[in-house]
Amino acid sequence: MATPSRIPNGSFLHSRTSSTFPPLSSSSRLSFSPFLPRACITRLKMCSVSLPLPENRIVVGVGMATVDFLATVASYPKPDDKIRSTSLKVQGGGNAGNALTCAARLGLNPRMIAKVSDDPQGKSILEELEADGVDTSSIVVSKGGKSTFSYCIVDEQTKTRTSIYTPSDPSMIPDDLSQSSLLSTLSGARFVYFDGVSHEIETALVVAEEVARKNIPIVIEAERVKDGLDGLLELAAYVVCSARFPLPWTGAPSLPSALVSILLRLPKLKFAIVTLGEDGCIMVERSTDEDPQTEEVDVDSLLESLKQREDESIAIPTCISSPVVKLRASGIGTVHGRLLVGTAEKIPPSEIIDTTGAGDAFMGAVLYALCANMPAEKMLPFAAQVAASCCRDLGARTGLPHRTDPRLAPFF
Repeated sequence: MATPSRIPNGSFLHSRTSSTFPPLSSSSRLSFSPFLPRACITRLKMCSVSLPLPENRIVVGVGMATVDFLATVASYPKPDDKIRSTSLKVQGGGNAGNALTCAARLGLNPRMIAKVSDDPQGKSILEELEADGVDTSSIVVSKGGKSTFSYCIVDEQTKTRTSIYTPSDPSMIPDDLSQSSLLSTLSGARFVYFDGVSHEIETALVVAEEVARKNIPIVIEAERVKDGLDGLLELAAYVVCSARFPLPWTGAPSLPSALVSILLRLPKLKFAIVTLGEDGCIMVERSTDEDPQTEEVDVDSLLESLKQREDESIAIPTCISSPVVKLRASGIGTVHGRLLVGTAEKIPPSEIIDTTGAGDAFMGAVLYALCANMPAEKMLPFAAQVAASCCRDLGARTGLPHRTDPRLAPFF
């Protein structure tokens, strides 16, 4: 039974006993191909030995949890059109809510910091998160107001979706979360993730500063440039961004050079990933070994070289990696590290239903991969496979895979 814990401003924390996942089994282990002269191409094979769950599986997520009203249409309407939906679904959404749900289904023990109201949408948000094993005891429940919700129109013809987002009211403020509650939520956490899209950035910054004081690694999702995000990024150890973020934030002329710029501007950062939908992803991973004799390579030329090694006949996600080099971005600077290209699964068009939440699924898989100490060559195909599973059903949550999904067997 849920018990409310009173906090300031007429709100309360929704408390419940957090659930834990028992060990689940699968029959697989990865196998790496040998290094090629200039790059490494990674594919995964089945193996008879399963990998255990990570020892520390607690992650904390700070950000948005919503209710999504999803309607599929034969094609997106024109102005003044009146059309009929072909299907309708109501389910949980929001970047952080989706990513933590994904992480829970993969075997982590997520805790969430967010705010909802005591309206029917807020109740639905809490119930759905709890059903998937997300600890909601640090979600603030406001008396009155409205919870965040979105209308999502899914175009069956183009396989795209349009989201109309209505933020919560009242918004979460720092005083909503007491110091004792925050410290309890952060206790034992392996990573803390901020979705970077919530309009409650002031609260996120307060939480991030406490996380940094406790030396817990911070993972940031950077979807687009927005006020206050720079403060979060300066504390981050890992950044995963959409294609809409790197160029506007850095002013760089290309995505590879923008990733180099991000690592130069954020010296604490260990890697930066940009996701590109069906075109996969690009990653720059910083190396701590700064050998002055390391070869210097233009990062844009290196990307083209790696892409030439992609095997178009392979449908499953793969990863192609450079060796450690000095990655040079013209007019920006150099970073010691590796450039990696991750491919997306080539999903048959007949199997693609909805791309809503695919990026959140990728993020949830990255959280699992970090907890499991996956090397980048395994993490990128794993996250791509999880994201692809999400696209095979309507809504952000329906297609999120569980750890026992046969498509994930090669990674466990």
